[in-house]
Amino acid sequence: MNEESVFTLHRGTAPLLVSLPHVGTLIPDDIASRLHPHALEVQDTDWHLETLYAFVRDLGASTIVPRFSRYCVDLNRPRENTPMYAGANNTELCPTRAFTGEALYRDGQAPDDVEVTRRVRLCWQPYHDALSGELGRLKAVHGHAVLFDAHSIKSELPWLFEGRLPDLNLGTAGGASCAPELRGALGAVLAAQTQFTQVVDGRFKGGTITRRYGRPADGVHAVQLEMCWRCYMAETPPYQIDPARAAAVLPLLRQLIEAMLAFAPAPGGAP
Repeated sequence: MNEESVFTLHRGTAPLLVSLPHVGTLIPDDIASRLHPHALEVQDTDWHLETLYAFVRDLGASTIVPRFSRYCVDLNRPRENTPMYAGANNTELCPTRAFTGEALYRDGQAPDDVEVTRRVRLCWQPYHDALSGELGRLKAVHGHAVLFDAHSIKSELPWLFEGRLPDLNLGTAGGASCAPELRGALGAVLAAQTQFTQVVDGRFKGGTITRRYGRPADGVHAVQLEMCWRCYMAETPPYQIDPARAAAVLPLLRQLIEAMLAFAPAPGGAP
């Protein structure tokens, strides 16, 4: 594992960076040998998002895409390993449980603090350094930068949340990670359609990437979209993309991305 193998960064011309932190599926042999067989299926991957969001490059957006599975280290968790959602079940920086609550590691094989630190150094930190650097470049060129952190998840996961999630879950850290005008514009796009259920700052308000880099007062605005698998794919193995469903949701995703690109902070600072 080296920095060049951790992620792929495409530098675009627009002020938008699209991050896909959970699409990686690679697990190194030294980790794989310690996992239960079910963990090797990497079932909690954000399946097919790199394909689904491929259109953003044609709109001039930058993209950053990891290679390694979140089961190695979760790029959307704080390096301090504090819970993202207090009072609820959470997965860790280096997860030991799947979203079902099942143990990922064989008995006695979970990573210790030394191993977690190594994975942060080799995988987590390079991704975040690149993400931060690209946002800095975009802000220097355009005067501001916008970050769209794209995720997907199974619709029902009782260990993590009750009931069934809305189809589309927009997170802005309760309005703290972006300007209210941007939050309103994206919320309006979601509210203007009736095909997909939606919520703003519901169960998923944004993870570490949204909260860490969304600094409206500094000219960087970040949002997270958690989309249910049922919007575009089968929710059971082998987790195949459904072309008809994907075709139905793509225009809405494009509208959200276009709203991100159209956003411009008020002159003289954050709105």
